[in-house]
Amino acid sequence: MDDGSPPRGERAGRHDIVELRVHGVSGARPEKILGRAHVTQVAGDRSGGFHRPVGSDATGPDGLTLEAYRWGDLPSGTVARTLSLVFLLPFMLSNVAVWMRPTGPRSGAGVTVLCRLLALNLTVVYVVSIAGVALDLLAWRCLGEARCRAPLDTMAGLDGRQVGTRLVVLALLPIAAVAFLRLLGTRRPRPAGNPLWAVEPLVGRLRAIHVAAALAVLDLTLLTARTAGGGTAPTTVLLALNVVVLLVCAGLLALPGLLDRAAAKRMVTRVASTVGTVAAGLSAATLLTVALDERAWPTSDGLPGYEATANWALLGQMTLLVALSGLVLWHHGRARRNNALPRGLGAAVVAAIGVGLAGAFAADLVYQSGDLLGGYRGDGGPPVPYQWAILSFFLHATAGVALCVALTLLSRRRRWREAEAITDRDFPVVTPAAAGRLRQVTEAVARARFAEWLGLLAVTYAALAVIGLASSLLRVLDLAPAQLVWRLFGLPAGAVDAGLAMGSTLVAVVVLALLLGGVFAYRTAWFRRHVGILWDLGTFWPRAAHPFAPPSYADRAVPELTDRIIQLTERHRGVVLCGHSHGSVLLALAVLRLPPRVRRRVALLTYGSPLDRLYARLFPAYLNEKVLRMVGERVEWRWLNLWRDTDPVGGWIFDANRPGDPPPDPADPAGRVDRRLRDPRDLLAPPGERPPSVRGHHPGESDPQFRAAVRELAGRLLDTDNG
Repeated sequence: MDDGSPPRGERAGRHDIVELRVHGVSGARPEKILGRAHVTQVAGDRSGGFHRPVGSDATGPDGLTLEAYRWGDLPSGTVARTLSLVFLLPFMLSNVAVWMRPTGPRSGAGVTVLCRLLALNLTVVYVVSIAGVALDLLAWRCLGEARCRAPLDTMAGLDGRQVGTRLVVLALLPIAAVAFLRLLGTRRPRPAGNPLWAVEPLVGRLRAIHVAAALAVLDLTLLTARTAGGGTAPTTVLLALNVVVLLVCAGLLALPGLLDRAAAKRMVTRVASTVGTVAAGLSAATLLTVALDERAWPTSDGLPGYEATANWALLGQMTLLVALSGLVLWHHGRARRNNALPRGLGAAVVAAIGVGLAGAFAADLVYQSGDLLGGYRGDGGPPVPYQWAILSFFLHATAGVALCVALTLLSRRRRWREAEAITDRDFPVVTPAAAGRLRQVTEAVARARFAEWLGLLAVTYAALAVIGLASSLLRVLDLAPAQLVWRLFGLPAGAVDAGLAMGSTLVAVVVLALLLGGVFAYRTAWFRRHVGILWDLGTFWPRAAHPFAPPSYADRAVPELTDRIIQLTERHRGVVLCGHSHGSVLLALAVLRLPPRVRRRVALLTYGSPLDRLYARLFPAYLNEKVLRMVGERVEWRWLNLWRDTDPVGGWIFDANRPGDPPPDPADPAGRVDRRLRDPRDLLAPPGERPPSVRGHHPGESDPQFRAAVRELAGRLLDTDNG
């Protein structure tokens, strides 16, 4: 009886071939990846390592030696670190956006510049918001006329001190916050001997620029308040010098290619280091000047000039975002349009989400701190810029949810028709008993095809940046939301205050959800399978825009995989690389790094792979068809890609190869890579057995189609070795 297993002699020949499995973002245990109860680690450490079954279970059903690479803990760490990284989410998103630039040289360079300027602005907004709590709320209001709730109304005995002394002492809080960011930014996973991304010198330059800009903005906040009642020669000089520092920081980022140009890296490194040193010196001089200035301070409800500083910081943020969205949408309009996720559009969408979160976090920090301490009683509430920031976030969130719901409903009929065409072809004869099951499968295919409509959603959401720009312009006019609503609709200020409180609560709920998600994403497999892809995607890319973003785990994972593949080919006849979901991306990059002597002994099997459906469209300048063809050429086209119509993440890479589609060009080896799997295999099962489940994006290492693909690739390796 033929059970599909290879003959004994062929199985013995395959015994010296390794089947190396690399999981996706689900981060499954090695026992589950290998399908064995007893597993031991043979290389690596607790964060990422290689595992093999023990004893007689060391080989699979096809005679191949089984091994798994588990990297799921590389992006994570302790709970404390995970929670701290949640607050770096806007920085991470601004960093991911720079890798999503379009392929055009002009638009690509423009997107890079705008993303880096936006990243710098996020650091500025971060510092300005903390200065709002430390300087405006605590030093000026709580220890001044407002008298906040005890015990902060007499904090550390500062209530009886001179205003300048209070400001200088509490200015140490935002300085400490910048130092904390710098400390987080220097933390990296254990480095590999041959790192994937050679960007650490760039990160050092960016770090110096961001720290210098942060200190300069803090100095300007203090000096603006001090000169409100009249300036002196020292304060005027310090103001001018800090403005120069801020302009130099922006200029270093605004010149296309300057930070990345090999010929200029020494000069830029020296300039960035000098600017950072100068900024630190100016901060010390500013603190000393403000503390020693005994002149009377002007009387005002808030710190003089603070609202203007916050206004211009938030206005600059939205102006840059609108410019970025306009550039990306212009590039998208010129490119060839299709129903799939458009290439190069992700930069505007991800940047918009990052900017929205940064503004919301900053505004809610000021808003909730003032509400907790009672520092804004009787003076019109929190600073006007943050009122508009909360309102803008509320409008963005509401519009985003409405867009998703509307697009889901509007696309449902078309997605259902397309899904019916697929299931009718797969199951032409359906019995009455299988009709309900057929509908379930059609529904799964229709849900999976929602990814094809993300392009329209992205275009619309990117255009919503004008909401933020409009609110920023209203801030500059010093028009509070309550005033505008009263003039336009005649509603009382209490209604607006209730809306702002609701928006602030919404931001707090988002922060709490992110904190809980950061814990559960790396402690609960089910939760990680559904949301972990967002964090793994963000921490996959190195820091090329924001130096305080989480470090890239690929800097270790890909070199580690490459070294292990080289070792395995030295000990065995060949290696079949099996990558599921994001694991296929890691393996593709590892293949590109293999030396020629190793490539001829390697074959590649990808399944549930987002290489083309997501990565090539979101990151077209770095993972495009040219790069994917290079991967195929490196393994001499010993590459098979398995995909399912029910998979919302993975798909085909070169050609769908659906039944009824025109046959691919026989001269193009890429046309033979993709193989579609019917999912499920059958609608009904024989009596007494459970019906086959809809696999979707789940891995299927034990499925007959997967095992057949492994056997085929192992046979190709043996043929190459014998040849």
